[in-house]
Amino acid sequence: MESKKIRIGNAVTEYHFNASLSKLQLVADRKYSVIITDENLYDSYKKKLKGWNTIVVKPGEEFKVQQTADTIVDTLAEMEADRKTTLIGFGGGVITDLTGYVGATYMRGIRTGFIPTSLLAMVDASIGGKNGIDVGLYKNLVGTIRQPAFLFFDVSLLQSLPESEWQNGFAEIIKHSCIKDAPMFRELAEHDLAYYRGRKNAIAALVRRNALLKTKVVQRDETEQGERKLLNFGHTLGHALENQFELSHGQAVSIGMTYAAHLSSSLLGFRQTEKVVSLISSYGLPTYASFDRTKVFDVLKHDKKRERDTIHYILLDRIGKGVVHTLPLDQVKTIIEQL
Repeated sequence: MESKKIRIGNAVTEYHFNASLSKLQLVADRKYSVIITDENLYDSYKKKLKGWNTIVVKPGEEFKVQQTADTIVDTLAEMEADRKTTLIGFGGGVITDLTGYVGATYMRGIRTGFIPTSLLAMVDASIGGKNGIDVGLYKNLVGTIRQPAFLFFDVSLLQSLPESEWQNGFAEIIKHSCIKDAPMFRELAEHDLAYYRGRKNAIAALVRRNALLKTKVVQRDETEQGERKLLNFGHTLGHALENQFELSHGQAVSIGMTYAAHLSSSLLGFRQTEKVVSLISSYGLPTYASFDRTKVFDVLKHDKKRERDTIHYILLDRIGKGVVHTLPLDQVKTIIEQL
């Protein structure tokens, strides 16, 4: 196990790469910890979680809501969890979001750590301290920014994932390569999903690379005043599509990246749209879609990246260099109608 301590703002997070679930007790005291997970994961890992205090919730984005958070808080109170309790999110992005949100607010904040079990959570959702819940169609409308005490990366947990979940994670990996890492973009273009699924060392190295890439961005801009906005490439349109059309996060972001690349072409003269679209497609992710423009714009207006009559849209100057472009809402409306 390779461990690194990384400071983000006032917090220090321990990153444990090449970890194994069997070594969790080295990071958290079994007696004074509570693991939050979902029904599917609990059924799959019941034996490995034996002896740990657990709270099991229903799986799926539709349960990433205040009602679920309230249930977790009630259960923690019944368990007599106190300020010395460690809360551990064992799951994908829904679980890490919920755990982080509850961990930041229960008793005004208790020690919280994540064991991401999906590729998406390993390279994106568990990193950076953003925790939130959905309100209706609006994703992550309520939440906090608070760094976890530790991140525990066990890539062997990925082996049981269906292909669709691998694709989900690769959407965020492709996003990172587009905005910050042209060499990684080239590496991804040279390989495919099967290559990484079949090579533990290759996926472990890719997870580490992406986790540290996102971490460096967050270190420079924890509260998303500037550079961290780049991590929203593909997400502005993507979030507006995701809940409305029951797409996975990766599918929605991939469609969002496709149209953002075209926007980059028309607004900034970006010349590599076909390369971006081709890479997205080669990992089995969708690119173009038909959708109700008016409905999508109505949801998009509530996006957190909106500031009064403008919205921060993330575009590409070139592969490996994302830029924040502030657009008037009425221009965004026109652009979406023309997509």
